[in-house]
Amino acid sequence: MLEGKAVIGETDMLQDMQQEALHLAAKALDFFDVTEATEIARFVKKEFDRVYGGGWQCIVGTDFGSFVTHCYGCFIHFSIGSLAILLFKGSTGQDTDGDDEFPALKNID
Repeated sequence: MLEGKAVIGETDMLQDMQQEALHLAAKALDFFDVTEATEIARFVKKEFDRVYGGGWQCIVGTDFGSFVTHCYGCFIHFSIGSLAILLFKGSTGQDTDGDDEFPALKNID
């Protein structure tokens, strides 16, 4: 298994959930080639949906940026070799309106 080779970048998940994410990513890499990023993402997402309820999103690749709103305690970004994995449970973000960062957007009709 590759869990020991994973490097966690950012997370707010509990330790057990983090370990499950690493375990599932390693398992996906046993089933799929590293070039099959969509299949790896699908596998991890579906397993998290099954175990922790629906709404999980998974992004896998070697070069991507992101800016997401997630539920508290449901975010992890880690890498295994050159492959980066972002796993999070989506949120509506209703606790913030997001306009403070982009004041020019307030005037858009």
